[in-house]
Amino acid sequence: MSTAFITHSDCMLHDMGSHHPECPDRLSAISDRLIACGLDLYLAFHDAPQAEVEQLSRAHPREYVEEILSSVPVSGVHHLDPDTAMCPGTIKAALRAAGAGVLATDLVMKGEVESGFCAVRPPGHHAERARAMGFCFFNNVAIAARHALDAHGLERVAIVDFDVHHGNGTEDIFSGDPQVLMVSTFQHPFYPYCGTDNPAANMVNVPLPAGTRGEGFREVVESKWLPALEEFKPQAIFISAGFDAHYEDDMGSLGLLEADYAWVTQQLKAVARHHANGRIVSILEGGYALSALGRSVVAHIKVLADL
Repeated sequence: MSTAFITHSDCMLHDMGSHHPECPDRLSAISDRLIACGLDLYLAFHDAPQAEVEQLSRAHPREYVEEILSSVPVSGVHHLDPDTAMCPGTIKAALRAAGAGVLATDLVMKGEVESGFCAVRPPGHHAERARAMGFCFFNNVAIAARHALDAHGLERVAIVDFDVHHGNGTEDIFSGDPQVLMVSTFQHPFYPYCGTDNPAANMVNVPLPAGTRGEGFREVVESKWLPALEEFKPQAIFISAGFDAHYEDDMGSLGLLEADYAWVTQQLKAVARHHANGRIVSILEGGYALSALGRSVVAHIKVLADL
């Protein structure tokens, strides 16, 4: 069974300025690496649709969705905070990014593919229920997970987040929700400076000190994540796939390598095949060292696709 690769050229339209690390070149780095490795020949490519307001509103209040949709500038760049800005193409990109997760969910739920990777931007895991921040406007992984629950009738889904930054937005949306288990690692103390103070029972937040390498990350996955996932028995797994914990990425100070991303993907595939008919939806979050990003995504997808 193939793995879907979902993206859209509209995701290149979001541009917060030449100085900004969350740039269109991130997607070019991924696509270039896929082609260089010949991996593109083995994937099922799909154009991401635009997410509908109803789908966005499963994770965000409708008033917030409408506010974001109406905030796009006619020209120039409009800052929502020092890190997060909108340009005329931002909404098209954000709707495609959220729509990619919805489509990937539909594809895995229908059994057309076992897994899907969404090469999209802007990212989403910092977008809280009613607040854009940290480069994020809509919470792509939360929208996809809620689609699985509300449109496809699943009872339990897991969200896995290995970005260098804590997925505070995803936690804000799902904290205390018995249908969702979130397991995550993140550098701490580090932006957004949260995730460690009395998390809800369905949040397995594991902070990592700066300098943590692959061995420390793997130990946490084996001792914290996997037991929680096995006990929860998710019917689908959603991954906030941030690759900025890579050793070469100066956005943070962790030391993961491509082999670590491949290894954790293998562990999640085993859980998915045991409990979820193999269903995995992975959505790009961070990753700003372009060469490392391309290599890490390829390592991740190769495991998803059994290549």
